[in-house]
Amino acid sequence: MTLPEFFGCTFIAFGPPFALFVFTIANDPVRIIILIAAAFFWLLSLLLSSLLWFAMIPLRDVLAFGVFFSVLFQECFRYIIYRILRSTEQGLHAVAEDTRVTDNKHILAYVSGLGFGIISGMFALVNVLADMSGPGTMGLKSGTEIFFITSAAQALSIILLHTFWSVIFFNAFDTSNYLHICYVVGSHLFVSLLTLLNASELYITTLLINYIITIITGVLAFRVAGGTSRGFKKFITCQ
Repeated sequence: MTLPEFFGCTFIAFGPPFALFVFTIANDPVRIIILIAAAFFWLLSLLLSSLLWFAMIPLRDVLAFGVFFSVLFQECFRYIIYRILRSTEQGLHAVAEDTRVTDNKHILAYVSGLGFGIISGMFALVNVLADMSGPGTMGLKSGTEIFFITSAAQALSIILLHTFWSVIFFNAFDTSNYLHICYVVGSHLFVSLLTLLNASELYITTLLINYIITIITGVLAFRVAGGTSRGFKKFITCQ
């Protein structure tokens, strides 16, 4: 059962993001470059937060400390890539095959957010997937059998959240909406700290709250990007 579990959890976590990549990004080289650049910036934030954690020897065992500064570094680099994309929009417009990449500023936010999310989900789940592939499985003598599927569902949640957060974050700086900036940073910190409850095997609680926040954030990102209930209804009914 290890390989079916491995592939099942992989598809749960990365199936929807992969579909988003194939249908909205893969056909445009500029979007691919932006996605890779965003993933690189997320890796830089991870590097800096790791260096800080390594330097603070007395606090290495305090997970909340590492989580807090990791979130701050991620949001700082989200802002850096926002500034870079806004300052290079004219150049991107000149080389873009699809001018919607630069004409619609929300697309830049969406692509960079998906890059943030995919690399974040990979780092959150890759070790779990490696253990999942065999030779044993959780839940026989210790642990819980829902650990793997919960980890996959949480990875999907954080990927979607990063995508939504970037749309809200970029628009917030464009419009000087500091309330939305606080929401992005605050919800990111809350969701990250919430995962610490998994040490007590409160998986259902953390997963339920995660997806409630994901839905709320997704609705907010939809509204920020100019979406309306009428437009959503037309999308659902394929009109």
